[in-house]
Amino acid sequence: MSIDYKAEIERLKRELPVTVVGHYYQRDEVFEMADITGDSLELARKCKSDENPWVVFCGVGFMGQSVKVIAPEKRVLMPKIACCAMARMIDGSYFDDSVNYMVERGIPKENILPITYINSDASVKAKVGEMGGMVCTSSNAYKIIEKGLESGKKILFVPDRCLGQNFANSMGLKSCVIGAGECDPKEADVICFDGFCSVHQLFTLDDIEFYRNKFPGIKIAVHPECDPKIVDASDFAGSTSQLIKYVNDLDPEQKVAIGTEYNLVNRMRQGNTYVLSSTKPECPTMNETTLEDVYLTLKSIEDNRPINEIVVDPHTVKYANLALERMLAIK
Repeated sequence: MSIDYKAEIERLKRELPVTVVGHYYQRDEVFEMADITGDSLELARKCKSDENPWVVFCGVGFMGQSVKVIAPEKRVLMPKIACCAMARMIDGSYFDDSVNYMVERGIPKENILPITYINSDASVKAKVGEMGGMVCTSSNAYKIIEKGLESGKKILFVPDRCLGQNFANSMGLKSCVIGAGECDPKEADVICFDGFCSVHQLFTLDDIEFYRNKFPGIKIAVHPECDPKIVDASDFAGSTSQLIKYVNDLDPEQKVAIGTEYNLVNRMRQGNTYVLSSTKPECPTMNETTLEDVYLTLKSIEDNRPINEIVVDPHTVKYANLALERMLAIK
């Protein structure tokens, strides 16, 4: 007999002390089952204030870790512990190598202030926290980098080179990328690790030219994980929540092409809204989670045999949370 996953998920949500959480990039049928939706940090903060002791987080691994770091008392399960490719590009050893790269080129370690994008493993956040650094999101990176510069230290930005470069450009700062050509940390304000989001690398200048030629007056809005050339050629660049607000505030007749993950764009304003790519910009790991996975995870709580639980050791929780709290303290 086939299972009506949607009906069973609704039943389990009614009967269990659990909150189902879904990131904006999840496929529609999963997103619709979520009690809380949003981007990664917003979700972690909402989970912390939620009363239920159990969280079923539909997203990628570092997001479930963020909930566990901010609210270690929660039991956090993930239907799929999917890996964010960008987050996997850096680990503790690569972080240490980046610090050593700067030290070997004349920057004392005590003069380095690391900032990590929230799209990183908890172990990297912990190393950043131990060095006095902070976490940032795509919506507050400008503010976090600006605050970091007040220390007079060099900023080591990990793991997304595009986000680091784009915010450096917007602030009139010099940046360089470790491992991508000559990178002299003495000559740059923001020194970036050579990581990137594979989805946001799909957007090209040809895509922008195509839409501008096809629809004169069209707006181009992109995520700052896109290459700096794409951001420079666009009308607006902003985080997921900022993109949503930008598009919703447009005149309904205003055409707009959006450079970010497909599932989000597809749920935005209907009509006069286009995906800025001839290739479907779909995050493969965000799309791993299915309704069956959500059902099985909830059922594992009912059966008292929880699966895919997120565990973070106390040392990592302590210092990763410190890096997050330093960010949250900046208004």
